[in-house]
Amino acid sequence: MSEIFRFLSRKPKTRFNDSLTDKLWMLAFLLAAVLIFALNLGGVALRDWDEGIAAQVSREIWRGNLNWLYPTIGSMPYLNKPPLVHWLIGLCFRVGGVSELTARLVPAMLTASSVPLLYAIGRELFPRRSIAIFSALVYLTLLPVLRHGRLAMLDGAVLCFLLASMWCLLRSRRDLRYALGAGIGFGLICLTKGVMLGLLLCAIGFVFLVWDTPRLLTSGYLWGGLAIGTLPVAAWYFAQWLHYGQDFINANLFNQSFRRIWEPVGNHKGPPWYYLLEILESAWPWQLFWLQGLRLSWENRNFPGAKLVLVWTGVYLLAISVMNTKLPWYVLPVYPAFALAVGSYLAEVWEQMSVPEESAKDETEEYFNAISLLPHPAILVVIAVVGVVGCAYFSGWIRLGGQIVSPQGDLQLMLMFVALTMAQAAVLLHRKDRQFLLVLIWGTYVTLLVFVASDNWVWELAEDYPVKPIAEIVRQGTPAGQQVFTSHKLPRPSLNFYSERQVIVADSPTLQQKWQTLPQPYFLLEKPVLKHLGLKNAEVVKTADDWVLVTRK
Repeated sequence: MSEIFRFLSRKPKTRFNDSLTDKLWMLAFLLAAVLIFALNLGGVALRDWDEGIAAQVSREIWRGNLNWLYPTIGSMPYLNKPPLVHWLIGLCFRVGGVSELTARLVPAMLTASSVPLLYAIGRELFPRRSIAIFSALVYLTLLPVLRHGRLAMLDGAVLCFLLASMWCLLRSRRDLRYALGAGIGFGLICLTKGVMLGLLLCAIGFVFLVWDTPRLLTSGYLWGGLAIGTLPVAAWYFAQWLHYGQDFINANLFNQSFRRIWEPVGNHKGPPWYYLLEILESAWPWQLFWLQGLRLSWENRNFPGAKLVLVWTGVYLLAISVMNTKLPWYVLPVYPAFALAVGSYLAEVWEQMSVPEESAKDETEEYFNAISLLPHPAILVVIAVVGVVGCAYFSGWIRLGGQIVSPQGDLQLMLMFVALTMAQAAVLLHRKDRQFLLVLIWGTYVTLLVFVASDNWVWELAEDYPVKPIAEIVRQGTPAGQQVFTSHKLPRPSLNFYSERQVIVADSPTLQQKWQTLPQPYFLLEKPVLKHLGLKNAEVVKTADDWVLVTRK
């Protein structure tokens, strides 16, 4: 890998070779991203809330007539988000059938496409190719981007459209016509997650232009592109308002957008530093270099790359931190800026470690000393030890709390790669050998490959009962379109999707009342709850695990 890195990152002699090298790097990043984003994509069930809702809306769009314009969920109006990604998933359903793979394919491939786009942004911003390479490698191996980008959610598509729009904006500094693409990208973001997020991400670009290239603010191409991108957004919002009236304004613009600023939705709240902690907890191992990258950007704030990193990070983190609603995936749009900051620092380390220590000290005495800010190798050793302990724990050798965990080979293999990667990187870092960066990158990529190849990459599925067997008894045991009431504590959109029925949560008094008043009630109950309710004339229709589907005789 070191030889390939050295060959492809060296300075070419002609513009043709320079362009060809960039294309080879972008192709390599695309192939690596497609591999890791597509591996085992349909191997596990859809998780609740975002995936279950997106899949159900997309299926109804595929089956309906005007549902593409007025999306529904459970035959009721779906007013939460614009339907661009739902349209694309519905198209996948039409071509490849309804499955977990086709539900996740569009978001995953759009997120994978964002990796070479980040490389292209790095080439526009920085004079050295190594910064773009390291930035793309960091972005490719970020666990939050990988996990949420593979899910049937809207956030991976937002990343793709954001990076495409930002690349066009940067490219327009040399060719004004690319500003049209920036405006179209803004429209795609608005058609994916709404106007509020689109305006926030658009503000990042405008603040950057005010600081770096204010002449572009008078470009007709820029404003024309914004007009082109805004036109379909305005048309869709206008069509919803004509069709639904004030209900759409309240549900989409107020409840799903502005209300989240001052009021936590669904008890999803946290302190202002919630997203800083999220980055520090999730972005391993690259958060070890993030603050150094921000410091390097600050010291080089007169250059375009550093300006964009500071504006992107500062504006977006400040905006989401003051919001009262806190959700882990809200922070995803900051990760491209995170990768650019870390990548610029790692490239500096790579360059400074390429010369003897004495020469490096003389040459960098009045510049940014990247090597002196590297984390201590002991930190990597601690992570390696944690990996070894975790590997032993999931092997069943360690007893905690009087219980032994059943062996899980996939987690053992993943943690073994973590331990080997961190141990070898710690040794090389201690020796001041710059190859420790390549070990960290390659080891993290292989570790994530093992992770997504297992069934643990959607770990939320272990927090509740397996949805597919329970959905099957509901689907087989009830008439089409039948409402089913359940004793479960929380609604599960994935259960609605797989069963193709509306499963409604109800407490014990409500269940008793429905049993007496409905002509033919269907209840999905846990077995202890069935005994507790003592329903008269109850007939068990289907059973699965600890659940029973009952109706009245």
